Amino acid sequence: MSSPAQPRPPALVSVLTWTVTLTAIVLGTGVVLGTNTRLIGLFVFLPAIMAGFATVRQTVFVAAWSLGVTIAELLYYPDPRSRDALLSVAVVLLFGVAAVVLCRQRIRRNERMARLRFTATAMQREILPPLPQHTPEVVVGGVYEPVDEDKLVGGDVYDVVASPFGTRVLIGDVQGKGLPAMGAAFGIVGAFREAAYREPELLDVVDALESALARHNAFAVQAGRSERFATALVLHIGPVGQPKALAVDCGHLPPILLGRRGGPVPVELASVGLPLGLGDLLDAPRELNAFELLPGECLVLYTDGLSESRSRKGEFYPPERALWAARGVPAERVAEALRRDARAFSRGRQQDDIAILTVQRPAAHPPAPAG
Repeated sequence: MSSPAQPRPPALVSVLTWTVTLTAIVLGTGVVLGTNTRLIGLFVFLPAIMAGFATVRQTVFVAAWSLGVTIAELLYYPDPRSRDALLSVAVVLLFGVAAVVLCRQRIRRNERMARLRFTATAMQREILPPLPQHTPEVVVGGVYEPVDEDKLVGGDVYDVVASPFGTRVLIGDVQGKGLPAMGAAFGIVGAFREAAYREPELLDVVDALESALARHNAFAVQAGRSERFATALVLHIGPVGQPKALAVDCGHLPPILLGRRGGPVPVELASVGLPLGLGDLLDAPRELNAFELLPGECLVLYTDGLSESRSRKGEFYPPERALWAARGVPAERVAEALRRDARAFSRGRQQDDIAILTVQRPAAHPPAPAG
């Protein structure tokens, strides 16, 4: 993985052009109005503006330029009040030094944030399995894209386990952002990898996730941090001879089914429970949902980073648009198509992590002819 990307500073030619142009405007206005000495104070703002986006060297150059122009103007248009002239030079010098210091602090802060974001994103990518994943029952592909903001990364997680009982698939979204959300997410993934391989019943797998998050929350409270909850969708796909897929929905978004006549349709799950971490509020045990997933068909799972993408008018990405965007697209390219469509809908303003998985049963192959 490459080093963290930094915003590119302006080119030296742009800095020179920008500085000379503003200087010419200030001096030209002074000549026209006949108030040169009164406009000298405007040069204070040149290095201050530059400190917000330029390099330290460029800010030093602009600060020195402002000081030099101020002195030259005072020599060319002497101020009868020498004390005011000296004060103007001192103010420009002081603000120039302050701008350089602030520029250096900004760059160091941005570098620390970039390193932290890079480390957190690398940790998240390391814990999540690479896609696609192939199991005897399904092929799981998709895309994962962390948000590139100072919020660092979110709590989107997914995993695929080929167990002795069939393939188990997890997709989830932990409440919140940053390292605290990542800690809860990693706890859920670790519990899933263990329970999905060990437990024959899918409900027992979900109970293990609930227990793992409860332990994490108990530790968080002891450490003075907030408790977390997580939406999750856990699937079980058996061998091809077992067309029924099982799902436990813990407050997560329903999947989309591809491959049926008539186009993509949302899967209607009869039982949708509360998110993980809120198990104490349940009045009844969680329930299994069963539906058919036939050879050649595909499920699309996604987190709210897709559904909560917003347009410039503040509208959320509608599920109907996702169904339309997936229509006629091969299963292995659906995830990327949905991500591109959500990005176009929001004009590139990504608000949250986006995780999109495709879970496809391979098409049944006809038996080879005898002889």
